[in-house]
Amino acid sequence: MPKKAPPANASAEPSFEQALSELESLVETLEQGDLSLEESLKSFERGVALTRTCQQALKEAEQKIQILTDQRLDAEPEPFDRDN
Repeated sequence: MPKKAPPANASAEPSFEQALSELESLVETLEQGDLSLEESLKSFERGVALTRTCQQALKEAEQKIQILTDQRLDAEPEPFDRDN
């Protein structure tokens, strides 16, 4: 039986909302304490990655807001490095 192809955006990072929702679900699951040690570690590792995704999205939003609310008359939008 042929394997299903992964969704087109499977390698892309989840949106902020998707990452936050998955993170909340992981926390609830971990708090229940029903997972094995190995499953708990995998969930924790995924949670760390999702936290970093959320933090990066919030940082980018903050940078955009700072650029848009700059009160200098000569202010121009500046590109920011997405990888920092």
